[in-house]
Amino acid sequence: MFSFVGRESELKRMEADFSSNESNLYIIYGRRRVGKTTLLQKFIENKKSIYFLATEESEESNLKQFQEVAYEKTKLGVLRPENRLSWYDIFDLISFGDQKMVIVIDEYQYLVTGNKSISSIIQKIWDEILSKRKVMLILCGSIINMMYAETLNYTSPLYGRRTSQINLKPLNFENYKSFFEDKNIEEIIEFYSVTGGVPKYVEVFDIERTVEENVSKHIFDKNGFLYEEPYFLLRKEFKEIGVYFSILKTIANGSHKLSEIASKMEVGQNSLGYYLSILAQMDLLYRDVPITEINPEKSKKGLYFLKDNFISFWFKFVYPNRSFLEIGNIGYVVQKFKDEFIKHVSLVYEELARQNATALASERYFDHEILKIGRWWNGDDEIDIVGIDKSGKPALFGECKYTNKIVDIKILFDLLKKVEKHFDLTSKPEFLIYSKSSFSQELINYARENKNVHLFKIFDSIY
Repeated sequence: MFSFVGRESELKRMEADFSSNESNLYIIYGRRRVGKTTLLQKFIENKKSIYFLATEESEESNLKQFQEVAYEKTKLGVLRPENRLSWYDIFDLISFGDQKMVIVIDEYQYLVTGNKSISSIIQKIWDEILSKRKVMLILCGSIINMMYAETLNYTSPLYGRRTSQINLKPLNFENYKSFFEDKNIEEIIEFYSVTGGVPKYVEVFDIERTVEENVSKHIFDKNGFLYEEPYFLLRKEFKEIGVYFSILKTIANGSHKLSEIASKMEVGQNSLGYYLSILAQMDLLYRDVPITEINPEKSKKGLYFLKDNFISFWFKFVYPNRSFLEIGNIGYVVQKFKDEFIKHVSLVYEELARQNATALASERYFDHEILKIGRWWNGDDEIDIVGIDKSGKPALFGECKYTNKIVDIKILFDLLKKVEKHFDLTSKPEFLIYSKSSFSQELINYARENKNVHLFKIFDSIY
């Protein structure tokens, strides 16, 4: 059983709002499995509260269940099931009192499905009742498009009413590590490269077993919990998922330019904009540009990458091999996994290294004051880590090597050549090498003699 991990900032914010004398209307949304319900349950501990989980049933059925939950929590006779009450009446009855209470409607999107006017009803209840009482109303949902349209968009009846909103994201790597006590950092990175920061995926895995054993049982087995997870995820959001699947598959297979994606899919570039923006809104992909670009939004060098580790893994190893997995030929896919997994992990490690470098920069680890860090590319050349200083100039350059081979000084010299070729520097730059394995003694000696060269084994400085 896992303990509650992360979410300290969200809890702190919610506790501060609850402690105020004002009424609060919270909107909490995020992809399924990300931990919204766990956050809510943690928050309402030891508070006067009513928690209601809406279902994919009719509005009448949900209303009946809400009244039953309200009766069980308050024991008000008028709320007995035999008395048929409206949403308005129930909220009016349960919100009286001097002690502030929390009312949670989880999976709010199901109420919308049952009654397209439910947001107008909630608006009336908020305006006439709850906004005048000691209440924190929380509307929570996992269908991002619907939640945004029904609660945050300017066309929504609830627009302007919410006092706060939380778009709950997957856990960051620092919090993710808290799930593991007996794994070394390399093993944790490998787990993270499969599950990402989605708590439910980690809970499904048996962390006492290897990544390969977990992947074989829970992802490659057609009866496994995560075998069809992307279908469930996207079908909740969209009626037709074909185009979205094609985009994710194409990017997972190595096409990152918009023109390449469109070409592989045999469609026009202009027809993809809407779908790409929706997938980005769902945190499944993102558009990246070289960190040196002055106007990122207008840059023609934009590339698209999968943001979610699990989705990336699934589209690399499961989706193209479903014909084998459906007939139980897991062995073939496991062998492919063994052959190609390190390449997948290396991309995740590269992103984690950039995050680590960003954290170091915020702690003023480097001689230069680095304000932002990202990747850079130009033609056939690319650099994993480039940091921009306060003058707006590149001042930090780094490479990441997730390999079992010893990293020698050639890696540093190749990086120096790329920097000299593409950048006109006005100050002495700093260099950063991240490696899964050790470094050659020659490179270590060079770094000791040149204080602008920093070597990190995984994320730890080697001296």
